Amino acid sequence: MVACFGLIAANLHAAPIIPGLEHKNPLTESQKGKVLIEELRCTSCHEGMSKPNAAGPDLREVGSRIQPDFLKKFIQDPAAHDPGTAMPDVFGERSAEEQEKIATELSAYLLSLKNEPAKPDALPKDKEAEGKKLFHEVGCVACHSPQDDNPDAKALTGHVNLAHVSKKYHSTGLADFLHEPLKVRSDGRMPDMRLSRSESELLAAFMIGSETATAKAETHSPATIAAGKKAFTEMSCNACHKVDSSPKPPLIPAKAKLNLNAGCLSLTPGKAPNYQLSDVQRKAIRAALTEKPKNPTPAEAINLRLTQLNCISCHQRDDFGGVKPALDSYFHSTEEALGNHARIPPELTLVGAKLQPGWLHKVLHEGETVRPYMITRMPQFGNAALDGLTQLLGEVDKLPPIEFKPPEKESKTQMDNAAHQLLGDQGLNCIACHNYNGKESPSMKGLDLMTSYQRLQPAWFDQFLKNPTKLRPGIIMPSFWPEGKAVQTEILGGDADEQIRALWHQFSLGRSARDPSGLRAENPELSVTDQTRTYRGRSTVAGYRGIAIGFPGGMNYAFDAQNGALTAIWPGKFITVGWRGQGSGNFTPASPAIQLAQDVAFLTKLPEAWPLRPIRTKEAPVNPDPTYPSQHGYAFQGYSIGEKGAPTLRYRCEEVAIEDTSIAASKNNTLNRTLTFTSTKAISIYFRVLSGTIESVSESSFKIPKLQLNLRKSNAKFSNIVRTAGSNQELILKLDLPAGTSKLSLDYVILP
Repeated sequence: MVACFGLIAANLHAAPIIPGLEHKNPLTESQKGKVLIEELRCTSCHEGMSKPNAAGPDLREVGSRIQPDFLKKFIQDPAAHDPGTAMPDVFGERSAEEQEKIATELSAYLLSLKNEPAKPDALPKDKEAEGKKLFHEVGCVACHSPQDDNPDAKALTGHVNLAHVSKKYHSTGLADFLHEPLKVRSDGRMPDMRLSRSESELLAAFMIGSETATAKAETHSPATIAAGKKAFTEMSCNACHKVDSSPKPPLIPAKAKLNLNAGCLSLTPGKAPNYQLSDVQRKAIRAALTEKPKNPTPAEAINLRLTQLNCISCHQRDDFGGVKPALDSYFHSTEEALGNHARIPPELTLVGAKLQPGWLHKVLHEGETVRPYMITRMPQFGNAALDGLTQLLGEVDKLPPIEFKPPEKESKTQMDNAAHQLLGDQGLNCIACHNYNGKESPSMKGLDLMTSYQRLQPAWFDQFLKNPTKLRPGIIMPSFWPEGKAVQTEILGGDADEQIRALWHQFSLGRSARDPSGLRAENPELSVTDQTRTYRGRSTVAGYRGIAIGFPGGMNYAFDAQNGALTAIWPGKFITVGWRGQGSGNFTPASPAIQLAQDVAFLTKLPEAWPLRPIRTKEAPVNPDPTYPSQHGYAFQGYSIGEKGAPTLRYRCEEVAIEDTSIAASKNNTLNRTLTFTSTKAISIYFRVLSGTIESVSESSFKIPKLQLNLRKSNAKFSNIVRTAGSNQELILKLDLPAGTSKLSLDYVILP
């Protein structure tokens, strides 16, 4: 098991690692120096600097969790035994003999600090795999390097090293620490991941292993322990570490002149603590110390805090932070069909204007959550680390204020009925993707809509509904009020502002609100009436991020949002739904469907063989290549609902933006599809339209069994390529796109 964390010491970065500084952050050089000064706890010795937010580990029960042999070696040479640690070498120019003596005494004293005998017994070996899965899912990889065979993750830098853990802790001591880390690290630099006791033990089994030998503690005399206690004070260990209620005051007075090329900032610190600083770190600290002291602005204070706590490893704010591409595959959801926003922690841009202050405080300080489907957990950093952050975010993040006035008595019934209709399956069908008032949606289990009034500020709620992708880029939430205009014109006269006001009023009713129509629907067959119907869920014809669209009159198609392809067409009944499926209910065409390819449909370069999607089977249900679509430049960007409910799908092929709209033609069994391309430069892309046994009817018409494709006149220039692909053929269009916008139109005709 130790080998799982076995990075060769020579390859480890010995300079202190502050993960947030290694990420994409917005700090200036002097601000980075300020973070280093606080995180390295320089003010523990130097008087007159800003009060440190960081603190050394609480050592009052250290003897209950640490292996004796490791503790002594770590005291003697911290960076050698925990590369990247913020703990400096404090022995300076002392002789090897003196270092050995003091380290023995200090470790004897610290090992005596325990509340009960250590419990070194390892957990059963079969628990290691469960612990490994937990480690890679709940969010540990945001600060600590993944411990699997991912080659991209192995190349990551700036993560806190774990190679020493199996030598450092007793298994039970580590489990105790992981279960309640804020008891030891009150500064939140190791946050509380809200692990149960059993989960903490699973992680300990994974990180320590099941067969790790535990060194027996030496028996030290009272005199040695007493000498260690004395040394702890004389060497100012109590300036950073708590062992009682009396921390030591700073040693160096504020009036003492700083030599920025000596002491801790020197390549040879001499008697001063040696932090193993890199040249970049020394330069940043010097910049901070030479800059005229000033208080950070509220916006700067937010940026400093998000960097210090490494919030930016999971959350993006403005143009910094966010999950690194190499770590993307470790973020999961039980509702994958809801898209990236169901698995990637939410953006923090304008979060102070988005959330009510009371709710934001609950999220930060109490672990409040409305996304039970998100497997990655929101850490709890403790009150000290988060003090004032709610107020700062509220001060900086602003939107033009808006007030939703409660409905007048005479219009209340009308507003209630309007909201009831909008939310249900006879209106916008919000409950197709969202839970409602504690009841589960019949399909996808998005966050409960009834929390909106408690959580959100009115201005953000209004702007989000009118333009979801502006405030949450990439969200699959449809735009029901594009450009401020309602797509449901029959409700409240089509007044967008009144419709949104009605929804806000409905959410304010809490438990007393009526259930929308369709919330409890269990009929496995969905039908289409006089409006186009869109349904999202897993499907054998469209993958696990399938979208089914049914038109009045009985024309239907399916789109694979995972790979970006129109994958099935069928006339007749719409779909049947298995409500018990994972995430959204699984859907199946209710009439025989013509299956098309489910591979990526667009490429910017034409390879000898078109890249095919990875196949999952019952025997091998895990996707062997989850990055397949992104490798080939595809990214889904949601959709909006247009005239009569027809959706416009939005996605990209590299730098080319594509809008994909299909409608049922007036003549039977024909689907008109229009693709709109937008590019900042002239570019050629390749569109794989058909695959299988292809018959050329004319230069613009092609057949496969039961389906004919007709290419209509378009302003996008294209040329046809029909080529052999294994035992089949494929029709590929080379599209020569100009800078700007161009369109391609084509008809799919179902043959008798």
